Parts: sequence; C-alpha cells; structure tokens
Amino acid sequence: MSKYLLNKFLYTVDRDPELVERYREDPKGTVEWWEAERANAILNVHGGESSTWLRFDDAEREALATHDYPRLFELGAHPFLTLTLFIAMFERDYAEPLGFQLEYAQRLSHFSMPYPDIST
Repeated sequence: MSKYLLNKFLYTVDRDPELVERYREDPKGTVEWWEAERANAILNVHGGESSTWLRFDDAEREALATHDYPRLFELGAHPFLTLTLFIAMFERDYAEPLGFQLEYAQRLSHFSMPYPDIST
C-alpha cells in the first residue's frame, strides 16, 4: 500500500479539469491509465524523469475505481484531497447548497478519533 501514490493520484487528477471529468465518467479506465502512464512520473518534474516501482495494491485500485472515498480515507488518503476532488466531480449532482459536503461528512461519520494515519 502506498498512501503517497493514493494522494498523488488525487492531487494530480484534481488539478486537471479534463482528468476530473474523465475520472467521473470512467473511473476504472482512468485509474488503469493513470497507473500505467502517470504513477511513476516524478511529481512536478517535467522532462521524462520517472521511477519504476510505484503501483496501487488491489484495495487502493478498487476504492479508486469505485469512487469509494470512505475506503480511501480508511486506506490513508488525505481527507482534504478526497474532498476537493469529489466536490469537483459530484457537487453539481446536488440541488441544495453543500449537498455533497454533507454527504461526505455523513459517510465518514463512523470514524472516530484517532483517525486513520494520513501521513505519507
């Protein structure tokens, strides 16, 4: 398991409006593509530098492919990264103000202190 890679996925997808839409519409395909093409790129470095060892484990891949943000939090994904990305993807589906944020809070309400470790 790599909390770093989970957070890197959430961070990089959230910063690209086209990737946000792609992930909303085709989560499994986007996760597979990102893992193959972007997972090993060095964050914020351009010019072909990359590593070769980063891969999601099955639990991470499944949680990402199903938009299961409570499971992502349980796996150690940072809650602010999941919240901002999922707001970008799903807030538009709610009529009431803060609709998605309220659902997010409700779906994570079963967690109690201490929260899962979100350090990378």
